[in-house]
Amino acid sequence: MNSPVFSLHRGDLPLLISIPHLGTEIPSEIAAVYSSEARLVSDTDWHLDRLYGFAKGLGASILGAKLSRYAIDLNRPPNGESLYPGQTTTGLCPTETFRGVPLYPAGYVLDKDEIERRRALYWQPYHNALQEELARLRKQHRQVLLWEAHSIASVLPRLFDGKLPDFNFGSHGGLSCAPSVMAAALAPLTASRTALPFTHVLNGRFKGGYITRHYGHPGSGVHAIQLEMCQSLYMNEDFPFSYREDLAEQVQPLLQQMLESAAQQVLRLGGS
Repeated sequence: MNSPVFSLHRGDLPLLISIPHLGTEIPSEIAAVYSSEARLVSDTDWHLDRLYGFAKGLGASILGAKLSRYAIDLNRPPNGESLYPGQTTTGLCPTETFRGVPLYPAGYVLDKDEIERRRALYWQPYHNALQEELARLRKQHRQVLLWEAHSIASVLPRLFDGKLPDFNFGSHGGLSCAPSVMAAALAPLTASRTALPFTHVLNGRFKGGYITRHYGHPGSGVHAIQLEMCQSLYMNEDFPFSYREDLAEQVQPLLQQMLESAAQQVLRLGGS
C-alpha cells in the first residue's frame, strides 16, 4: 500500500516495524521556503529500509515514511509538546537541524495555520495507517509488537554528551511493553557481547517517542519498543551518508535475532 506520505507492506507475523524518519522528500508546495541546509535532509534515519530488508521475509509488516522529518516529525505529539522537558529537542515542524542550523531563511515565520495544515496532510495519514495496521494484526493475534526503528549520528554535542551507546532501547520506562518482551529483545544482544562487543542502554537518553508512548499498551495487546541505533554501525555519518555493506552485514543478523526473539515472546503471551 502506498500514499504520498508513506509506504506499507503487510505481513502476517504479529510484528509491525514503523520507520517514521525514513523519508527524504520535501513536498513541492513548501520546498521553496527551505534553506540549502534543509535540502540536505541530514537528520534522516538513513537506509533503515535496507538495513531491515530481511524483515519482509520474516512476515513482518513495515510502515515507512516518505516525507522528511523537516516537513513534519511523525514521532512527535500532534500538539507539539516536548517529550523531553528541559532537554534540547525538535518539534512537530522543526525549525533547525540537530546541530542547531536554521532550516528556514532569516525572517521566515512558520505560523500555526501552516503547522496545522501539515499535521492534517502529512502527520495524520501516517498515524491512520499505523492504527489500521495494528488493528488488522490484532484481529489475527491476541498480542502484537510495534517496533519503532530509528537511527542517529553517534555524536551530537547539542543533544547529548559524548558518544551514544550503539543500541538505545526505549520502552517509556517499562510502560510500553511487557518486561518479558523487552528481555527477549535484549537477549541476543547480551549473548553476543563477547563476539560482537556492541554497547546498549535501556531507557537512557531515548525512552521512546510519541509513537512508542502513545500506542504501546501491553494491557491492550500492543507492546512497543523503540530502538535508536548509532548510524556508525552501518553507514558513513557524513554527507553523502553512504550505506556500508561491510558494517551492515555485522549488525543485520543481530537485528534479526532481536526481532525474532521479541516477536516469539509476543506470540507466547498471546497463546499462539
